Amino acid sequence: MRILIVDPRFGAAGDMILGALLSLGADKAAVLRSVSSVSTPDVTEVRRAGISATYIRTNTGKTHRTLDEILAIVSAADAPERAKELAGMVFCRIHEAEMKVHHTDHVHFHEVGADDAISDILGSCTALLSLHLDAVHILPVSAGQGTVTCLHGIMPVPAPATAEIFKASDLRVLFDSFEGELCTPTGAALLATFNDVFGTKNQPGKLLKIGYGAGTRDPADHPNVLCASIIDAAEPESVVDVLETNVDDISGELLGAVLSTMMSEGARDASLVPIIMKKGRPGYLVRVVSLPADSMRLAKILARETGSLGIRCTPMVHRFVADRCISAEHIIINGVVFPVNIKHASMDGVVYSRKAEFDDLQKIAETSGVPLKDVKRVVEEDAWKTP
Repeated sequence: MRILIVDPRFGAAGDMILGALLSLGADKAAVLRSVSSVSTPDVTEVRRAGISATYIRTNTGKTHRTLDEILAIVSAADAPERAKELAGMVFCRIHEAEMKVHHTDHVHFHEVGADDAISDILGSCTALLSLHLDAVHILPVSAGQGTVTCLHGIMPVPAPATAEIFKASDLRVLFDSFEGELCTPTGAALLATFNDVFGTKNQPGKLLKIGYGAGTRDPADHPNVLCASIIDAAEPESVVDVLETNVDDISGELLGAVLSTMMSEGARDASLVPIIMKKGRPGYLVRVVSLPADSMRLAKILARETGSLGIRCTPMVHRFVADRCISAEHIIINGVVFPVNIKHASMDGVVYSRKAEFDDLQKIAETSGVPLKDVKRVVEEDAWKTP
């Protein structure tokens, strides 16, 4: 399981994120194709406080655009459809933040509507997808402090749009001692979108690659870089998240459908536990077992399906996972040969369980006319005769 770890302790901007992803080995040719309609960036290696980092210069001008104009540029780009979809999500996030700041639906993008911002966002989305990652984990983001000068004049740090993006996301934010704007609206929107779509809890793994993306400034007191790493988190099946919510206002038919939906969406297990809730009301505990990379997505699905106002998540629960394999076998019943899959579980090289797939048993019982319990007994007894 390949996980991207993003460490924005010194801040984050669009060029820093794109530079870090290119430093990790993202497809440079694909990135250049995706941004060719708005820029022709120069990619160079620079040093920030002694750290070698990838720096992106977009060579573009400043243009004010509406969201529709930006989305039209993104749609026409020579980029993967998934990258354009992600870029659109990033700009919609910025648009929502700007509407809250200005209290109007008619927002013109200024700095974040310029060609360099479009280039950074579309390029970063293309670069991320080209790395073929399984998940992304974002460490706390440094916002900086003090003031920043923009088109609207002198603003506090974080800038109002950046603050709105932070507030609407699950990103963790640091308000530290570094002066100036460390995280831009573009950087915040990219990280928040990556976290929403691919986010996972941190987990241990082997470090495979590390890269640095440089910002434009080169302050003396810290390296103006964003660090990104790729780790290989081994044995993902041995670590799971447990999602839970209590419900008392859903019918049995709907609850059954909820379990089916969660399993079809990738849950490892889903169950209902009868409980007595406050004021003596009968209800159910809905419990879903999820791989960490899927937990945020599944929690949102669970909330929508149940109408729950909150989903509890117990992260990183370690579980014993047996060595498992499935073998294709055949069984003769009433002179007819039937295929059946057998699941074998072993520990320390010793098999301790052999179970037939229930759907296969049911088909055999329906076809042969033999009771299901007898089919199960015959099949599994025969399976245990296999060395």
